[in-house]
Amino acid sequence: MSGKIDKVVLAYSGGLDTSVILKWLIETYQCQVIAFAADLGQGEELEEVRQKAEQTGAAKVYIDDLKEEFVRDYVFPAFRAGAIYESQYLLGTSLARPLIAKRQVEIARAEGAQAVAHGATGKGNDQVRFELTYQALAPELTIIAPWREWDLNSREALIAYAQRHGIPVPVTKERPYSSDRNLLHISFEGGILEDPWAEPPEDMFVLTTDPRRAPDTPEEIVLSFEKGDPVAIDGQRLSPAALLARLNELGGRHGIGRVDMVENRYVGMKSRGVYETPGGTILRQAHLALESLCLDRQVLRLRDQLLTTYSELIYYGYWFSPEMELLQSFMDQAQEPVTGEVRLRLYKGNVTVLGRRSPYSLYRPDFATFEADQVYNQADATGFIRLNGLRLRIRHALLEGLKNLK
Repeated sequence: MSGKIDKVVLAYSGGLDTSVILKWLIETYQCQVIAFAADLGQGEELEEVRQKAEQTGAAKVYIDDLKEEFVRDYVFPAFRAGAIYESQYLLGTSLARPLIAKRQVEIARAEGAQAVAHGATGKGNDQVRFELTYQALAPELTIIAPWREWDLNSREALIAYAQRHGIPVPVTKERPYSSDRNLLHISFEGGILEDPWAEPPEDMFVLTTDPRRAPDTPEEIVLSFEKGDPVAIDGQRLSPAALLARLNELGGRHGIGRVDMVENRYVGMKSRGVYETPGGTILRQAHLALESLCLDRQVLRLRDQLLTTYSELIYYGYWFSPEMELLQSFMDQAQEPVTGEVRLRLYKGNVTVLGRRSPYSLYRPDFATFEADQVYNQADATGFIRLNGLRLRIRHALLEGLKNLK
């Protein structure tokens, strides 16, 4: 949109970058800035974020508790589908960004703002996730991405700007990496992790015990599902956010859920990411175990064929897109029979499935048994195998004929 920008809604964390951005927006656009922080379970004192935003010049501050919405409407749908990026990443940050951007748009409309702004850099995935959501939900809003506009291109420049404008700069020791945390995971990137040969330092990890120092006694739990969603642990029903928090606690204690990978960013470069996803790792293993019991073979095959596309749509920022709506509908319908219980053992970084049961189980011992049975005629397999081997026999005959021509 064109015209004067009087009011901007900024996705604000209270860190150095977004604090500088808040003041920079006021100075550059001569406008009011509304700071918005989402509580997604990052474990920080968000009232301090409010105070800092007000001290830095925010006209208004929103701090919204979105934990239940995050898990119920973003994490659980993705896990129903089995979403995983490049075989390892459970998409913790990717799932959080569209929710933050959606709430930003809602605030912008409620406050009559003409623009939204974020603190993502021009190199990463988050800029795409924020901005595709803005465009999908409110294309009339102007998007301001300071990292692509200003000349503050280093931490030293940001600190100098902050000091000039009286923005408090933390005097704590700088972490030699960047991190992002929510109820699903915590991620680490950059700094000392940019050497893919270097081992992550043990004191970096937040959610998980070193598996070598995890308890020597394994712990068993039973996870209950209804239509693909976890609903109870050991028979105790919990809300989505409370259930994931409890799984994080259990998995973290046993050193479960660490991933160190080199992934392909949407913008085209490779990036090393280290992730802790204790609860999500337990949830995924249990869900796969129950699906093996309840899902028809061809439905499972089709789901797996679509899974890479589905996971990439989340990673690339297309949560609010027609193709995502279509795929989610398929995934949700496939999950209708995925109801039951899974028994798991947690031990020194591992999740072991001990058992699974469901009222919708397709597993029939009377068909699968190696003992004598009355329901399966083994001689039927002869014709089945010959029909499936027909193309192989035809190919052999062709090769033999070609050989004789030489």
